[in-house]
Amino acid sequence: MSETSATLLPVTEPLPAPAPARLVDVASLSMEALARFVTEELGERAFRAPQIYRWLHQRGATSFDEMTDLSKALREKLRTKAEIIPLVKDVELRSSDGTIKYRWKTRDGRYIESVYMPTEDRRTLCVSTQVGCAMACGFCMTGTMGLKRNLTPSEIVAQVHAVNREVRKNEGHETLRPLSNLVFMGMGEPLHNFENLKTALAILQSQDGPNFSHRHITVSTVGLVPMIERFGKETDVKLAISLNASTDEQRSKTMPVNRKWNIAALLDACRKFPLRQGRRITFEYVLIQGFNDADEDAHRLIDLLKGIPVKVNLIPYNENPGLGFHSTGEERAEQFRAILADGHVAAYIRRNRGRDIAGACGQLANTGEQQAGAESPT
Repeated sequence: MSETSATLLPVTEPLPAPAPARLVDVASLSMEALARFVTEELGERAFRAPQIYRWLHQRGATSFDEMTDLSKALREKLRTKAEIIPLVKDVELRSSDGTIKYRWKTRDGRYIESVYMPTEDRRTLCVSTQVGCAMACGFCMTGTMGLKRNLTPSEIVAQVHAVNREVRKNEGHETLRPLSNLVFMGMGEPLHNFENLKTALAILQSQDGPNFSHRHITVSTVGLVPMIERFGKETDVKLAISLNASTDEQRSKTMPVNRKWNIAALLDACRKFPLRQGRRITFEYVLIQGFNDADEDAHRLIDLLKGIPVKVNLIPYNENPGLGFHSTGEERAEQFRAILADGHVAAYIRRNRGRDIAGACGQLANTGEQQAGAESPT
């Protein structure tokens, strides 16, 4: 055989092995997306989708084996193409006021927090939407972490399922959903993770899921002005604004977002926000000693909020070690509230929860991230 013909022989090097098929995070799917997955990927009839969905989001199933009204063959098929990714409880701290703070570990070794706050008439969970936060608010421990990543819809919803299980176990409730209220005021800026938040809200409000009322869900933002309009158009839950200052100079010192969207732009978005009849926007105002708690601040706040249906939650600062801010005392907080009330602004002093268990947002998770970093090989 000639040299020329030899060069035409095919090369017989082994081909690389195909990449393993990626499993679908089934608990992140909306009902519509799950129905498509069930019919198109699993080849099953559409009625199976609500069955699976109810197991995931009414009962909070963490494995396909729990889905006992599905055939073994279907459960096996699910295992080959889908997965459920539960959060792992890493730390639980109990406060003398009944608050319980949970630190969860994600599958990739990150840490997030949820805070359970029971009262006589409600059981509220504060939910995280991101690992860390990009907003860098100067008084917030989460802000010191930077943004590690967004949480998936399933990781957002899994906090609710996990705490429902905890409350059932700890308090002896038979109902599958003892939680009554959700506030998205934990780690992260919810509107910075809007698409995943919107999917999670749809799951949490669905009749085949936990079926929370829109009246019992509040989402807080530091003031991402363009996203406030989208939030109003694409969801129906309540809006809270983290204001925390009465002048742009003040707010820009502690909330860098104000340098892009100042107080005037933020309040203009609030005035345009679609409100259901009788609804109000909640403004959160963290009272920091000697920074934003003067009489002049209260009077400016009255002027700023004119024309907006509002209530103001005054929140004594939950001190974070090392950040250099201190909480306003009870007497000063009451004086501040009284000025707002005299100016016809509905204002309430919100009792600070979990002060004895690192209750401020991000304290536990930040510690976990630092420990994980110290243990990682360099």
